[in-house]
Amino acid sequence: MATDKRNVNVNGGESLDLENLVQYQDGSIVSRTLLEDQSGTLTVFSFDEGQALSEHTVPYNAFVQVLDGEAEIAVGGTPVTVKKGEIVLMPGGIPHRVRAQKRFKMLLTMFKTAVT
Repeated sequence: MATDKRNVNVNGGESLDLENLVQYQDGSIVSRTLLEDQSGTLTVFSFDEGQALSEHTVPYNAFVQVLDGEAEIAVGGTPVTVKKGEIVLMPGGIPHRVRAQKRFKMLLTMFKTAVT
């Protein structure tokens, strides 16, 4: 997975064009972190068609907001297809995976409060 190291100036009261913060790369997943602190992370991803994040579990709740394209997200073994404009919750402590059915971009918002 490639990480875009360019700085993003996230200033209060300003808008960002999320869909264009990361570009597609053939055969790759590209990520760009917009915010990372003790409360959580905000990261934009682009996935080329067929690219995937394998099943894994984290102790935090996370939301995926689809910015472009289409993906299959499985939470607890149950797959759901998501498209542009849709969101899905990946609860902490439950295995999940993400696979691009078509090229797609997402905003991942992770809350670093452990689920009990």
